[in-house]
Amino acid sequence: MSHYLIFIILIAGMLGAVMASKLTIPAALTGGVTGFLVYIGAGYAGISIMAAFFVIGSAATSFKKDIKRKLNADEKHEGRRTAAQVLANSGVPAIFGLLSLFLYPKYETLLSVMIAASLAAAMGDTLSSELGMVYGRRFFNILTIKRDQPGLDGVISLEGTLIGTAGSAIAAAIYAIGFGWHVGVFILITIAGTTGNLADSVFGAAFERKHYIGNNLINFLNTLVAALVAWGMY
Repeated sequence: MSHYLIFIILIAGMLGAVMASKLTIPAALTGGVTGFLVYIGAGYAGISIMAAFFVIGSAATSFKKDIKRKLNADEKHEGRRTAAQVLANSGVPAIFGLLSLFLYPKYETLLSVMIAASLAAAMGDTLSSELGMVYGRRFFNILTIKRDQPGLDGVISLEGTLIGTAGSAIAAAIYAIGFGWHVGVFILITIAGTTGNLADSVFGAAFERKHYIGNNLINFLNTLVAALVAWGMY
């Protein structure tokens, strides 16, 4: 398939996201650029993971919003996503996609795995945060391991963590299928994505809760950690 098809897919996705009130126009344009860079680095598998993340993540965010509103936990996701929020989740994979232009072909496979791992972390984080509040039973501060209020930064549950791992596994499966099924790669990306997701909670408890840094930077670091873990495991 040619690059022209990718442009058509990305433009259709951008228009659909704006019309569905999921993204602002600048956010949609940002998503189009980062999406193309992900395609450069990870091909159709990368684009497929991004599409799955957007669809599944949007559905999870909209699910049981009344419960999240009672916890004051949906404020970060009210309204359309901004360009900064898009970059927070897709900036790292886009950077590695850009790097692949200069490091091709020697590091082509490694960079594509790192892209997939960073997207797996983003998907895992979104699902564990959005659905963990709904299905979680006992909530703990990830640093102190003491009981804590759901919805606060750095608070996790067993159910939410497992849901996040499943989200990372979905991204890993899409990548593994796209490049010819390989169990080792599937496990690597799932582990890297889950590690990034847990790092997000650690950063949230240590820094975001104290207002040292914001949620967008936390999400960016989450995906970066996952990519670096994938690099170390590869």
